[in-house]
Amino acid sequence: MDRARATMGPTAGFSLSGYIELTKPITWFPPMWAFGCGLVGSGAALSERLFFIAGGIALAGPLVCGTSQIVNDWYDREVDAINEPDRPIPSGRVPGRNAYYFALAWTALSVILAASLGPWILAAAAVGLALAWAYSAPPLRLKRNGWWGNGAVGLCYEGLPWFTATSVAVAGFPGWPTVALALAYSAGAHGIMTLNDFKALDGDRRFGIRSLPVQLGPDRAARLACWVMAVPQAIVVALLVYWGAPIHAGIVAAILIAQVVLMIKLLTDPRRLAPWYNATGIVLYVSGMMVAAFALRTGAGG
Repeated sequence: MDRARATMGPTAGFSLSGYIELTKPITWFPPMWAFGCGLVGSGAALSERLFFIAGGIALAGPLVCGTSQIVNDWYDREVDAINEPDRPIPSGRVPGRNAYYFALAWTALSVILAASLGPWILAAAAVGLALAWAYSAPPLRLKRNGWWGNGAVGLCYEGLPWFTATSVAVAGFPGWPTVALALAYSAGAHGIMTLNDFKALDGDRRFGIRSLPVQLGPDRAARLACWVMAVPQAIVVALLVYWGAPIHAGIVAAILIAQVVLMIKLLTDPRRLAPWYNATGIVLYVSGMMVAAFALRTGAGG
């Protein structure tokens, strides 16, 4: 299939489901969960800020995360035409350059909503949108290198939604303890994304995507992912102890130990077991995020 055909797609009628599919609603959960952590950790009374909370949830999931998915599909349209011809763009359900215009419109809508919620939210949304485009679009196309691409996704999925939620709740800068936890869990998400790359290892090799499993090989990439996930959580435990929240620190430590047990099994056959770990260990990871958020709510770091 030549470039023109891959760009325009076959002729097809309008399909609303195709546009919805481009935003990949299933991917909205991680940033929305992080947003929930930010709300919990803010300690603020939320009943009086329902409009801002609803706007922030829309930003974290459907808009900013949705934009990243639309942009990714647009710039991957030629690869998808070969590997996943039923995707909305190569199948023609979103024909011509409509997906590109959709991405621009969703970006603009995100900026407008963020601006209405205040300067801190606008700043966080601007960073997230910039990374969403940089991840997939030339000339940066961060996804071509696992070191940079995974970092961008981790920040967008965990740190920025957490920061945004607390900013919404307190109507201002959320405080350095919130920033510290958000950054720690963003760093750990780099390892999650590395394990997620295992499912596309063969395709990434074929199309020149230098994911960490491609660059390091499955065994070394899995070991690195485990360290990258574990060390930030250990730092969170230390911070919670320092902030006077030993019970919350103990719970996060127990959750980390459970992950380490799973990691030991993962490393016996990382290529086969990476999907299994993503379905088990990641649940523990995000549970620890919420425990840390509750620690902030009870006054830790204040």
